[in-house]
Amino acid sequence: MQRRKPKLREDVAERAYRTLQEALGERPKTVPPSERTEDQKNPEAVKRGRKGGKRGGKARADRLTPDQRSDSARRAA
Repeated sequence: MQRRKPKLREDVAERAYRTLQEALGERPKTVPPSERTEDQKNPEAVKRGRKGGKRGGKARADRLTPDQRSDSARRAA
């Protein structure tokens, strides 16, 4: 007998049942992954990402012509 793959997402009925249980206090509330706190991020990865972002803006600005920079600034304002 083959094993089934686990579902990637729960269906609507499962989500509704879980929400009802949370509302009635029968189950602890779940926190969506999008509501992670800042302290859960890897500080080294954050540091590397920030460093790359700082370099990228300057490199892009250096490649643009004065007209392109002006257009970009006008759209941003």
